[in-house]
Amino acid sequence: MRLTLAEPKLLKESISIISDLVTETKFRVGKDFVEIIAMDPANVAMVIFRMPSNSFAEYVVSEETVLAMNLASFKQVLRRAKPNDVLTLEKTDNKLKVILKEKNTRTFYLPLIDLEDKPQKVPQLNAKAVVSLPSSVLSEAIEDVDIVSESVTFIAEKNSLTVSATGDLKNADVVIGRDDTVSITSEDVEKSKYSIEYLKKMIQGGKLVSTVVLKFSNDYPLTLEFAEKDKLSLSFILAPRVDND
Repeated sequence: MRLTLAEPKLLKESISIISDLVTETKFRVGKDFVEIIAMDPANVAMVIFRMPSNSFAEYVVSEETVLAMNLASFKQVLRRAKPNDVLTLEKTDNKLKVILKEKNTRTFYLPLIDLEDKPQKVPQLNAKAVVSLPSSVLSEAIEDVDIVSESVTFIAEKNSLTVSATGDLKNADVVIGRDDTVSITSEDVEKSKYSIEYLKKMIQGGKLVSTVVLKFSNDYPLTLEFAEKDKLSLSFILAPRVDND
């Protein structure tokens, strides 16, 4: 196995984002893509990450390989990658060899670990509301309502998405209307509440892709999708918060 990236930024930023949700995981290195499917320790959120082989400058995989590792350690190494470095990943014995090369060559060896977790399957979800909007717009809305509450409610209507939060003494509403950059598909009013703590980690995907797609229904899991064709896709599934009162 030998994978080379001429521009390490996409992998570097992706692992940084994923490591905020998942501590240890398995990389599946297939013939055509690298993939992570993992749940966070609390089983509240799922991460689905994929980089196709054509996003790599070199992609040599003789057989499907599974690499289990600590993401915090991998993140630390990737943070050492400079913009002009060429990044190469190789499996040697029971270690992941990470080579960063520009004028100098720097090599790191990360231990691979044994993970007994069951293979994760991505659930088939059929959301009734689908909203595509600039990642920056969603980030701003989440930051606005974060000062009010620990949870946020998304309300999709035919021509608008409302991001709403209510605290003990305060409330905030951000209404995002349909325009050239915002598309909304929702026949009825769809409304669901989610954890802001998790959303703040997930919307970091905006560092990778300028557009995000939200999919949800009434009291239904939320899917956030950040994707750039032929380069990568990073998606999250977040369980809804259901009021007990």
